[in-house]
Amino acid sequence: MPDPIPDLLDLRGDCAQCFGLCCVALPFARSADFALDKPAGLPCPNLRDDHRCGIHDGLRERGFSGCTVYDCFGAGQKVSQVTFGGQDRRTAPKEQARRMSEVFPVVRQLHELLWYLTEALGLPAARPVHPELRRALEKTERLTRQTPDELAALDVAAHRQEVNTHLLRASELVRAGAGGKGKGKAKGKDRRGADLAGARLKGADLRGASLRGACLIAADLTGADLRDADLIGADLRDADLTGADLTGAFFLTQPQLDAARGSAGTRLPGTVRRPAHWTAER
Repeated sequence: MPDPIPDLLDLRGDCAQCFGLCCVALPFARSADFALDKPAGLPCPNLRDDHRCGIHDGLRERGFSGCTVYDCFGAGQKVSQVTFGGQDRRTAPKEQARRMSEVFPVVRQLHELLWYLTEALGLPAARPVHPELRRALEKTERLTRQTPDELAALDVAAHRQEVNTHLLRASELVRAGAGGKGKGKAKGKDRRGADLAGARLKGADLRGASLRGACLIAADLTGADLRDADLIGADLRDADLTGADLTGAFFLTQPQLDAARGSAGTRLPGTVRRPAHWTAER
């Protein structure tokens, strides 16, 4: 009997079950997103002894907006509680603590793939490739449960490429069945990797479009129709989604949405929640 499909709720970070791994393992540079430089492996100065953030309620105001758009997809609790059996990184031997920082980014990538695969298995139009998607999901889940040494040596890029083949096929099936009779030039087109930074796409008909890996930084998407669009890897930083319709849009993650701007009138798929910082509809 195959393993049950993970719940997307289980693929979100649970800081209460993590030892602050993202605040230690990941590097960041002083910029508009971070108020200071921090190398990988060094705890953030805002990390408290209880592994929680000391300025969590004021991250944006204190210059750490980059932290507010990050999600480990549940990798933090997996590495803390499963991979290392609940061993606190602060009391662990130095080598083991270093290994935690190496393993966490690997598991985070695997958990992101689990998110996409789980979502794809819930797309009725992708049913013809559900068997392949399930096998890829089961393999990915097994990889997340490897030993620390095995995880550190894993070729994640190769596995991502393998999984992406199935996700791309699922995308094609879903977008092929997208309805609507819009006349917009972008409708249904393949805009993979397109540079649309700052693009004026107000009211654009992007239904059924592939925007995989597209750069949409600061793009004006107010009132745009993004129903049934593939948004995997799209950069939505500061993109304006006010009044846009993303119903049925897929492979959209919470970090992508948190990095964008929107309103109470922005229609969202059920896989994500409306960011708390979005303004009321303008």
